Amino acid sequence: MLYAFSRTRLAWGLLTFTATALLLTALFFQYVQELYPCVMCVYQRAALAGVILAGILGWLAPRNGWVSGVALVAWLAAAAKGFWLAKVHVGYQLNPSPFNQCSSFAEFPGWLALDRWWPALFHPTGDCADASWAWLGLSMPQWLMGIFALLAALAVLFIIIRIAGVRRDLAAL
Repeated sequence: MLYAFSRTRLAWGLLTFTATALLLTALFFQYVQELYPCVMCVYQRAALAGVILAGILGWLAPRNGWVSGVALVAWLAAAAKGFWLAKVHVGYQLNPSPFNQCSSFAEFPGWLALDRWWPALFHPTGDCADASWAWLGLSMPQWLMGIFALLAALAVLFIIIRIAGVRRDLAAL
């Protein structure tokens, strides 16, 4: 049942919708709540954009093994990178010091200059050590660690389901 679900547009659409909702939530915090993103926030947004792109790729060809396989690996890679970035960001918040600070400028590669191409979403103006927002005792990057961990775990689960399903299909031949 999960194998069949992992090969549907609905599954990939839910992933894309959820990651997009998280990105829109970040924009709400930036433009309505006036919590300006730091460099680490911007990098975590880029990781979410990676999950969105993986979701779109998987949605385009959910039954094509190669395309959806690439989408699954991209989903896992983006979620794992997002988790790592959120973890580093939590370190800046929990251990602020003049020797433990993030950059003030985004350092995207020249071929992917997101901060210049889409500054409304990827231009950092905040401070990484600022932990002025919290909900249920957790700061935003702490929440994002959990969100990215869940996204990565789901990607691993879908990869395992796909591998097991393909092996089952091959054994039936």
